[in-house]
Amino acid sequence: MPQGSRTTLVDAGGDPCISVLISCPRHLRHFRQCRYFRHFHMSRYRPPAPPKAPYLTRAGAERLRAELKRLWSVERPEVTAAVSAAALNGDRSENGDYIYGKKRLREIDSRVRYLRKRLEQCTIVSAPPEDPSRVFFAAFVEVEYASGQVRTLRIVGPDEITPDGRDISIDSPVARALIGRTIDDEVEVDTPAGRERLCILALRYAE
Repeated sequence: MPQGSRTTLVDAGGDPCISVLISCPRHLRHFRQCRYFRHFHMSRYRPPAPPKAPYLTRAGAERLRAELKRLWSVERPEVTAAVSAAALNGDRSENGDYIYGKKRLREIDSRVRYLRKRLEQCTIVSAPPEDPSRVFFAAFVEVEYASGQVRTLRIVGPDEITPDGRDISIDSPVARALIGRTIDDEVEVDTPAGRERLCILALRYAE
C-alpha cells in the first residue's frame, strides 16, 4: 500500500467528494495551495438554476433577433473602437475608459452567446393550439382575483416577461396553475403575498 497523507476535498455542504493520496509532503503542500483545493473549501454552493422553458412567441423571437443584431452589428463595433482608442492613452490599469470598455465587451459577448443559443434552441409558437378553449402557451387570459381585481395576462417565454406583469413566464407559478384550464375554472396560486384564488373570465389567442 502506498504511504502518504490522504487529503479529502469536501463540497460546500460538508460532504466528501474527492479523496486524494499524496505521498510527498511538498506535493501535499502545493496541492493544498492550488486553486482546486481553495475552490472546494472556500466557494459557496450555488444550486443550478432550473432550465427555462424552450418557447418563444413570434413577437418575442423578433425582439430577441433585433437585440442580437443591435448588439453585434452596432454596439459591439462602437465599443471595440472606443477600447482601441482608449488603449492608446497610457497605462491601461488606470484607464477608466479602457477598463469600462473591456467590461462592456464581455457583457455584450455574453449576451450575444445567450441570445444565439436561445434562438437556436427555442420553439417559436405562432399558431393557436389544437384546443383553443384551454389555456396554453401564448394565451391571453383574463382573470379575476379574490379581491375583485381583473387583469389580462399573457403566457409567454421566460425571455419575454414585462415589468408591468402583463406578460408572465410560462415557468411562473400563475402560468403553471392556469395551463390546461378553461373559462370559469378557479385556481389557487402561492405568491409572495400569500395564497391567491383566481377565476378565468375569458381566453383568447389573438391580439
